Amino acid sequence: MISRNFKNVLVVSVGFLSLFTAYGGLQSLQSSLNAEQGMGVASLSVVYASIIVSSMFLPHIMIKNLGCKWTIVAGMACYVSYSFGNLYPGWYTLIPTSAVLGLGGSPLWSAKCTYLTIAGNAQAAKDGKKGSDVINQYFGIFFFIFQSSAVWGNLMSSLIFGQDSNIAIIPEEQLLVCGAADCSLNLNMNITSIRPAQELVWTLVGCYIGVGVLAMIIVAVFLDNIDREQSSHFRENREPFSKTFLATFRLLKDWRLLTLIPLTMYSGFEQSFLSGEYTKSYVTCALGIHYVGYVMMCFGATNSVCSFLFGRLARYTGRAALLFFAALVNFSCIIALLFWRPHPDQLPVFFVFPALWGMADAIWQTQTNALYGILFSQHKEAAFANYRMWESLGFVIAFAYSTFLCLETKLYILLSVLVLTVFTYPIVEYHERKHPTPSIQEAGHLPHNKEGIHKDQGKIVAQTKL
Repeated sequence: MISRNFKNVLVVSVGFLSLFTAYGGLQSLQSSLNAEQGMGVASLSVVYASIIVSSMFLPHIMIKNLGCKWTIVAGMACYVSYSFGNLYPGWYTLIPTSAVLGLGGSPLWSAKCTYLTIAGNAQAAKDGKKGSDVINQYFGIFFFIFQSSAVWGNLMSSLIFGQDSNIAIIPEEQLLVCGAADCSLNLNMNITSIRPAQELVWTLVGCYIGVGVLAMIIVAVFLDNIDREQSSHFRENREPFSKTFLATFRLLKDWRLLTLIPLTMYSGFEQSFLSGEYTKSYVTCALGIHYVGYVMMCFGATNSVCSFLFGRLARYTGRAALLFFAALVNFSCIIALLFWRPHPDQLPVFFVFPALWGMADAIWQTQTNALYGILFSQHKEAAFANYRMWESLGFVIAFAYSTFLCLETKLYILLSVLVLTVFTYPIVEYHERKHPTPSIQEAGHLPHNKEGIHKDQGKIVAQTKL
């Protein structure tokens, strides 16, 4: 018999798997499918700019009032609205739904992280284990299931778009401006004839809407509301809005959080590069849009497996060794992408880069979130919101300059942020080694009396991915 907490971890994981099967597939296609006037990339910029705004106040308010379960359901509804916007893509449909998605994004991820943290600590207290070990295990399981969403979402897009009878052969003159040679001046020439038939687009988006709604049903029906008591107590003793609004920014007084900003922003830069630049300038440019799904499936499969493996391996190697290994992998890939000129005859190479990128991203996601959880265990909602805010800022910056900078310049920017990360992250890691943050155990579910709730609210440790 599996424990109730483990069952809840599986429910959350399957719900996110279903939801991001839709959103992940759409995000990978935006730079190619809605390339007219940079509309797709602009919509992604709005998504992450809106997430930054919502990170300032919404996670704390929604989680404390609704509880983690119903905050997750509400956030999922915001994501589904973006799929509806892609049925008839235009500035008046994509941009508003992108803003709605962004407003729900930060509460969604913060609630997920808080939920898994509470479940992990409760199970650790029951089994007499160390809280951080159980939390690491739960997040490894979550990412193993969640990251596979890239496989299924992109498989759907490739199978559906592969039915297009008008797939064109890429001319040699277009291949000359693929890869690092792609500049904003060449952008329109590269994407003039790559959009599939509208009927196929409707079919794909309809499937994405279906799996998004399924995610909401799974969580609403099968997930336990384990923090109901805390939410009820908060509603009865509501804090002033000004205090709640500033909760995210008060944590910026901690120098460790400020030092981790480059690392957190790099997570946004590297993810946006693969989903926005690599898919457009390498895959779509040299192979066609119907190959985007297959290539991103390789990324998702590698990311999923490595998330599970590195979650377990971290206890033996330590966090720092894994993060430096991820930096080395990304550094090597960036240098190679600067010199590689993609050609259809080199088909296996198109899959090597996303596989390596997925392995590195698995480390960035699992270990960075674990680090945030350990360092800021007393302020979990604010810490998760800060993570999402700074990561989203990396997305916004990368997508904002996407349409007017040459790809070579974008690669050098990505490389610069990575180098900065390698210099700043060890400062926090060294301090944590010398002055470890005390481990806080949570004694299962909180008691029903208000006094007990008040006393135990400061005993929750958080370890998360965003």
